[in-house]
Amino acid sequence: MTVKPLELLPPTETLEMENGLKLVPRLRLNFTVYPSSPSVSKSLDEWKLKRALIDFLKTSLSVPVIVPEEDLVIKRIKEVRTRKREDPLARGTLFVRDLGFLKSAYKRYEEEEEEITALEKKFLDWRRFLVEKLDGIELNLEGFKFKLTVVIPESDNFEAMKTAWGDFYAFGNRGYSRSGNQGPDTITLRGAPSRWFAEPRVSSKPSMLVTHTIFSTFGKIRNLNIAVDDAFGKDGNEDAEDIISGLHCKITVQFEKHRDFYNALRVLSGRSLQKQGSRLWADYEVTWDKDGFTQHSRNPPQGDGSRMQEMAAGQFKNEALRRQRYSGSIPDDSRRKRFKE
Repeated sequence: MTVKPLELLPPTETLEMENGLKLVPRLRLNFTVYPSSPSVSKSLDEWKLKRALIDFLKTSLSVPVIVPEEDLVIKRIKEVRTRKREDPLARGTLFVRDLGFLKSAYKRYEEEEEEITALEKKFLDWRRFLVEKLDGIELNLEGFKFKLTVVIPESDNFEAMKTAWGDFYAFGNRGYSRSGNQGPDTITLRGAPSRWFAEPRVSSKPSMLVTHTIFSTFGKIRNLNIAVDDAFGKDGNEDAEDIISGLHCKITVQFEKHRDFYNALRVLSGRSLQKQGSRLWADYEVTWDKDGFTQHSRNPPQGDGSRMQEMAAGQFKNEALRRQRYSGSIPDDSRRKRFKE
């Protein structure tokens, strides 16, 4: 487990968490593919587009970016009869997981805070440079040209989210919230594998107790809600019907302090979740919740994996008893009642 304060965690460093989980830094960019001209009627070859984009990243930048094929996802948009020639042909996501080159050459500073600030600036400058290089490029696939538009996903752009909540509390909400806070305190995370937040050998459903332990890495938690998130990944996905129910969960966490919320969102943004012993990545989405936790407690999501705020205390107790039962131990109160004369 890392002992470094979260404020001093640079965007290139991994954060070790409880339950064998870790947050691994990476860059994620979303892109959309269009025909360069309305006359292009040839169907898009995803494999050729992937190879062309990988070659561009490797050969056309001052610092080559090596991207394995599995970290470049391209999904063709379903053909519809009403689609116009200028409409997009495909959407995709690019992941850059090897960020070691960013921290290999930065100079040493007397104060660690200055060093972290310099590294963060270097990361943001490089990300901005990469977006500018990719946005609007044309790729020639056997004589047919296709154009890309590239954006940073909202959940990966902490600076933009910080600006958004600043504007919301300064102007849109007249400087206060329903709870009386001067800033947000609640995050929502989607796309987390349910089994990674479940109690081992007990259930495959996400556990309130396990989830609370994991997110306590960021600070004291006021409220917590977990729900099955079968809608995650279905937007614009032709293979949505193949997604298994209960595979992902949605986690809403309200922290007691705005500072803990700030650090949690900053660290979660721009990272992927990985489980010890697994080669899989969980590329979740995280954002701040302008309505706070009240909305989730009043309108609890439906599903077998939902956990309501008013049930939290009972579930903590039940899960603790299950752990004791599994380990073969008996609570002292139970032992006294059993042998009471």
